Parts: sequence; C-alpha cells; structure tokens
Amino acid sequence: MKITRIETFAVPPRWLFCRVETDDGVVGWGEPVVEGRAEVVRAAVDVLAEYLIGKDPLRIQDHWQVLTKGGFYRGGPVLSSAVAGLDQALWDIAGKTYGAPVHALLGGPVRDRVRVYAWVGGDEPAELTEQITAQVEAGFTAVKMNGAGATSPVATAAETAAVVDRVAAAREVLGPDRDVAVDFHGRFTAASSRRVLAELAALHPLFVEEPVVPEHSHLLPGLVAATPVPLATGERLYGRTEFLPVLAAGIAVAQPDLSHAGGISEVHRIASLAETYGAQLAPHCPLGPIALAASLQVAFATPNFLIQEQSRGIHYNKDADLLSYLVDTEPFRFVDGHAPRGDAPGLGITIDEAAVREADRIGHTWRNPVWRHPDGSFAEW
Repeated sequence: MKITRIETFAVPPRWLFCRVETDDGVVGWGEPVVEGRAEVVRAAVDVLAEYLIGKDPLRIQDHWQVLTKGGFYRGGPVLSSAVAGLDQALWDIAGKTYGAPVHALLGGPVRDRVRVYAWVGGDEPAELTEQITAQVEAGFTAVKMNGAGATSPVATAAETAAVVDRVAAAREVLGPDRDVAVDFHGRFTAASSRRVLAELAALHPLFVEEPVVPEHSHLLPGLVAATPVPLATGERLYGRTEFLPVLAAGIAVAQPDLSHAGGISEVHRIASLAETYGAQLAPHCPLGPIALAASLQVAFATPNFLIQEQSRGIHYNKDADLLSYLVDTEPFRFVDGHAPRGDAPGLGITIDEAAVREADRIGHTWRNPVWRHPDGSFAEW
C-alpha cells in the first residue's frame, strides 16, 4: 500500500482538514491547524506531502521521525501542527487497514468511557448561571470558563474580584460534586496569577489553565509552590522536550493539543512522560471533529487521563459546529457527561467528504482578535 494523494481543506469556522489517500482505496483524515494561521499550516502540509507521496502509510513512527527531524530547522507550532494532522490521518489509515480502533493499536483501552467538559461563556460571558444550568441539565459534570477578558499587567482589586465572583457563581450552580475549570489563557502575569489563585482556592477549581504565557514557564515552580490549586498548561507546547520543564515544575495537568503537538504519536508519549511526574492528561481541543476523535482515541488508551475538552457550542463556532462534517454523529453522543468507547476502525468517525469539499469552496480567514489596554498598549488575548 502506498500513499497516492494528500489534500487539505479549509472549512468554517476556523479549521483545516487533511485527507490522505492510498492506492488500495483506504483514506485517512487528520486535522492540522494553527487557529488563525490555517493558510500557513496548509502550505507546510503541502511541503511535507512531497516526502510522503509513494510511501507506505503504515510506517507511522518512521514517518514521524522524518517529518519532524528530516529538516535541519525543527519544531514550532506550524511544523508540529502540520505533522500532527498527517500523523492523525496515518493512524486512521492503520486502524482501517487492521480493522481496529486506534486505541487498540495503542495497547488497548484502559477505560470504557471518557469524561468530557463543556465550555460556558466567552471572554465576557453573560448569563453565566443560565449557561451552566443548561450544561448540567444536558448531563455534563464539568464545565470550563475563561477567567477574565483583557487584564491589567498587575490585576486591580476590581479585576480580581470579578474573576472570583464569576467562579463563585459557577460553583453555586455546580455544587460540590461537579467541577469547574478556569482558563487564565495567559492573560495574567505571574504576580497577578498568584494574587487571583489565592482567592480562588476556596472555590476548589478542577484546575486553572495557563496561569502564565508559555514564554514564562520558568516561573511555574513559584506559582505551584504558592497555591493548592492544580495548575494546567500545554496547549502552546509542541513536544516532549517542551513539556519536560513544566512537568518538573509541578503542574498537575498536561494539556497537549492533538492538532498541535505532533499528533497521536507524540501526545501518547507526552502522556507517558506526564505519568512519571504524577500529572494527568487533559488534551486541549476547542477544534473540529477529527481532532476530537484523535483525542478520544488517546484518552481511551491512557491510564493518567483526566478529562477531555470538546467544542460543541463553543463561542468560536459561528458558521459550523462539531457535528457539521460527520456522516454519523453517534461517536460524539455524550452520555452523562462522558463519551462512550466505540470500536469502529481508525479514528472511529466517518467524514462527510462532500460537505467538506463544499465548505472548502467557501473557506475561512479566521483570526484571533488583537486586544489593547486602555492606554493603547498590547494586551494578551
């Protein structure tokens, strides 16, 4: 079996899919994208495709080595995301070839269902109580919310109180038996995070995500030591070597993204690395159905898995949603806040190719917003 064609599709709301075809007619799908830079990743996939055409798709690990290390200049979000999508597609082909789900190829399942959480609110969420109530009624046992919008370099008393009030409102609805995770999104400096974390501890968040930007990961040991709140990070880290220092710093939850951090192959290894530090895996995934399917396959085969992000109803999804490009939505039928394990081969989903091709004709040029502080200076989004 040889790879004969590789195509990419830019589909709304902000995703990029890739399709890998073989001469035996087996097709694999992946989701290589950097949100806001889809066109750049698309070009990177085209370059990497030059190597893969004519190769045996089942030599996944060998291809991963060449795609990530075959060029003298390595790493970074664009290359890692391009590799990630291609890697997902190759695992999809392998599963379909062997007639097994990817989690079986990774060593077999360690759980029967995967806990997932729902997003509530945007950067300035309104009617938070109603939104969380709706998710609880839908069966979810955990939600995640942004901690704040644009935040001063040193958080003011009002900004700190606003974060605490919103998390308190969430806790009021959720009670003691459900969870709320809080995403700081790198919008806080280390000093501000330390101050806000102290106020949040009594509300018992499941974790606080990205308490500092990745460039300031060297400050994580001090934050870990200063708070009992579990800290999480990793959506902007792209391989084991980048996760090593943050795991050594004591983060409780590693959050690699299956569409950014080298795909199924690398995230499976990151999970094993995290396990040696007693850290849990909670893959980042505010993306499309292929990224989520890949994430779930890893989750089923990972002992130290905690919870899975998913994008149904997320505020980014304006022109399409998680289920828009699927022939059968059953794989993403969540029951009591969990995704049941399926045994369909490969990634376990069937992409509606006609819908994808039609959506690609429309395409998208999604960009994240650029925020400013009141004085006109740049603010972290």
